[in-house]
Amino acid sequence: MKNNMIEMFTKVYGDREGIRVFFSPGRVNLIGEHTDYNGGNVFPCALSFGTYGAIALRDDKTVRMYSENFKDLGIITFDIDDLKNEEKHDWANYPKGVISVLLNHGYDVKQGFDMVVFGNIPNGAGLSSSASLELLMGVMVDKIFNFNIDRVELVKYCQESENKFIGVNCGIMDQFAIGMGKEDSAILLDCNTLDYSYSKVDLKDEVIIIANTNKRRGLADSKYNERRSECETALSELQIKLNINSLGELTEEEFENNKYLIKNDIRAKRAKHAVYENQRTLKAVKALQNNDIETFGKLMNDSHKSLRDDYEVTGKELDTLVDLAWKHEATVGARMTGAGFGGCTVSIVKKDMKEDFINTVGKGYKEIIGYDADFYVANIGDGTREI
Repeated sequence: MKNNMIEMFTKVYGDREGIRVFFSPGRVNLIGEHTDYNGGNVFPCALSFGTYGAIALRDDKTVRMYSENFKDLGIITFDIDDLKNEEKHDWANYPKGVISVLLNHGYDVKQGFDMVVFGNIPNGAGLSSSASLELLMGVMVDKIFNFNIDRVELVKYCQESENKFIGVNCGIMDQFAIGMGKEDSAILLDCNTLDYSYSKVDLKDEVIIIANTNKRRGLADSKYNERRSECETALSELQIKLNINSLGELTEEEFENNKYLIKNDIRAKRAKHAVYENQRTLKAVKALQNNDIETFGKLMNDSHKSLRDDYEVTGKELDTLVDLAWKHEATVGARMTGAGFGGCTVSIVKKDMKEDFINTVGKGYKEIIGYDADFYVANIGDGTREI
């Protein structure tokens, strides 16, 4: 892939000295959904597919960006001294935001560069192509200017870019999983404290299968911010009596004893999901550490039910894929993953029946929904790096 990226760079900009190539993965969250901004725990891993980039410095302050995935937009050009979110710059606003945040934090990005990008994360699938691109830019700038930025700090800068420059009020999970990923391991991350630990995902007889509904969803204009504010209101109602900073601090029992403080049934359901999902995540990691994959799978199933019934972020396409997975004898556990309203499901499936699973679930989905789902057997890979 390295040679392909250098070739792509040369085709777009001509022959150059000092072209460097980087890779930034996508991510999938195995369990712990919509808990990150509620101060809970998540359990994501980096994937073996993602975003590739080739970059070379220039002598001026011009930046030129080209994506093989958006050929029709051509080369997008801007100046290091003039960084603002412009609609016409489309995908390039993500890396542009990262440069802007790094400058605001005192990193002297003093010259421009040319870069090309190619991603093999399905666009709009909810496997974090935006965070993958942000970390790609962050690590590239860090390496070519020798800033030696602490990786967790860089992860925070990339989240800040998405929050402030792009305007999506995301939690830190996506950037963290992509920046800190480790081969064959998932990350238990406490989003309140950023304490994290790696857990080996040792699937001997099973594989992880990601299924894309192929229903596009725009995160910024979905109900994501609405769910977030419902949880924030529920938290402030609980804080009238409880000394807590986030829903993630509560056990199920503490929540049940105090949920009467939440003045509205819908907000109570949203908060219930945040509390119960956080506890499910901790139980799931423990099950994995004990090689109890059956319990892990059951907790994945419970996670989906909660996202469907209490958080209401699934929709017909995701529910159809998960229902079909649950009916298949090879399935250990299945749930939606990501923000919801389209995007992907993640299933743990018995390895020797993976083809039958893909064929049966795929056929059923097309019959019910009317178009195809795409399936990927996922390998867990390392985080963003130079190749």
